[in-house]
Amino acid sequence: MCSPPIPPRLAPIRLGDVTIAEPVILAPMSGVTDLPFRRLARRLGAPMVVSEMIASAAMVRENRTTLKMAEVDGFGGPASVQLAGCDPAVMADAARLVVDRGAALVDINFGCPVKKVAVGQNAGSALMRDELQAARILEATVKAVPVPVTLKMRMGWDHQSLNAPRIARIAEECGIRMVTVHGRTRQMFYSGTADWAFVARVKQAVSIPVIVNGDILGPEDAAEALRQSGADGVMIGRGCYGRPWLPRLVADALAGREAKEPDLAAHYATLLEHYHAMLSYHGRDPGVRLARKHVAWYSRGLPGSAEFRARINQAETAEDALALIESFYRPLIESGVEASREAFREAGRLAA
Repeated sequence: MCSPPIPPRLAPIRLGDVTIAEPVILAPMSGVTDLPFRRLARRLGAPMVVSEMIASAAMVRENRTTLKMAEVDGFGGPASVQLAGCDPAVMADAARLVVDRGAALVDINFGCPVKKVAVGQNAGSALMRDELQAARILEATVKAVPVPVTLKMRMGWDHQSLNAPRIARIAEECGIRMVTVHGRTRQMFYSGTADWAFVARVKQAVSIPVIVNGDILGPEDAAEALRQSGADGVMIGRGCYGRPWLPRLVADALAGREAKEPDLAAHYATLLEHYHAMLSYHGRDPGVRLARKHVAWYSRGLPGSAEFRARINQAETAEDALALIESFYRPLIESGVEASREAFREAGRLAA
């Protein structure tokens, strides 16, 4: 049983008509949290999920791939769609579209650090360097839709411009209902260590709920992040690689309920469910390619996993891949092998 330091019990977060009963949130992760992953995490008990980052301009053009990415999970509870962009009018139009398609919340991305977004498009974390344009985007999006709008950002562009508290105040003035802060700057990308204590400065700057994000790989991390930040909830990203059950495990641990990693038989069953869902959703050939990284994350830390990953990456058909997965997992289950909790944590560290 997990025994993290005990923080104050997380209270439900109410954002207008939307209630997040347990504020433990699956983070938006491009190329990872597609609809099959979000549905699986939700089925396993994730209190709230957020879509992959959606380009607002592509959404407005009704690009078929983008529309598919923006589908909500349909499992009940609040589902959020995250939008990125640099044009207030386009962001507003995209927000209307995703709400029409079922989003209960719209999240605005001021945190993406990748060069294509932050430099090439002046979106994502680049907007933390242009507070006036940031305010225009926030205000336009809030006014466009009847649902709560939230914001995800970083501490700032770099350590010389740690302006997240000021951006949070601007956001609150524009009608944003909740902010999530990843405890890194844009220039850090995913290197170094997330600064949970910095998030306390954002919490002190606003009266709206604040969520802490970054390096939360298990219940102990979640409890310590909450202790240092004073935040109202946690958002979990890379810790969920190969562990779609993690948001529920963390929520249970923080509530004082029993919280255990699944045994290897359940782990294997979850992987198979995920694999078949990806084949069904993406198509067999694309699904085989897209699932490879997920299979690698699930298997990390198990005996012989390095060789297994090399072989699964060469499998060209779903039949070949599924045969390899079974031949890897079955003997381990029968011999009573279990993946270590530290191996799960390491998967989150290494997969950045």
